[in-house]
Amino acid sequence: MSYISDINSLFAFAFGYLLGAIPFGLILTKLAGAGDIRQIGSGNIGATNVLRTGRKGLAAATLLLDALKGTAAVLIASRWGMPVGIAAGLGAFIGHLYPVWLRFNGGKGVATYLGCLVGLWWPAALGFGAVWLSVAYATRYSSAAALAASVTTPIMLWMFGHHLEAELFVALALLLWLKHRPNIERLMAGTEGKIGAK
Repeated sequence: MSYISDINSLFAFAFGYLLGAIPFGLILTKLAGAGDIRQIGSGNIGATNVLRTGRKGLAAATLLLDALKGTAAVLIASRWGMPVGIAAGLGAFIGHLYPVWLRFNGGKGVATYLGCLVGLWWPAALGFGAVWLSVAYATRYSSAAALAASVTTPIMLWMFGHHLEAELFVALALLLWLKHRPNIERLMAGTEGKIGAK
């Protein structure tokens, strides 16, 4: 049975990766005639950079679809058990960060992180949102809010007895922080752009 479970988890990871690797920000901006998002702002394919095109609708759609990648991967794979769902969530997150189609240069993962959280235990997603909003309101830094929320999420999951999920989100948080290294450097230097700043 453990062999079957391992095979299921492997397939789930691959399925999650392929789903997570879909670059919705790039696809939507090209379809909308907004050009190649990789040539705009930070060059990132996520919703924050899509917003720099001035197309709020495109940014919102990117945010939603990037989150749904994680949610869909987890919910579909969880039919074969929570460990399989967790493997799919990990795959989706890594796929978004390092998509093979874009030479492994993807987004920073906040929306997909949240999407995986919704699929695994949605009350924790509300906690993530509460921390994000509180830190964003206090500091006006979107990146600081995301980093803070990513740290509190595994703690929250562990406290409520979701230990497997907590272990996953420790790994996801580490990857998210890794992708946010330039933001962390700018935060420390006082040069990070604030929410609403032009």
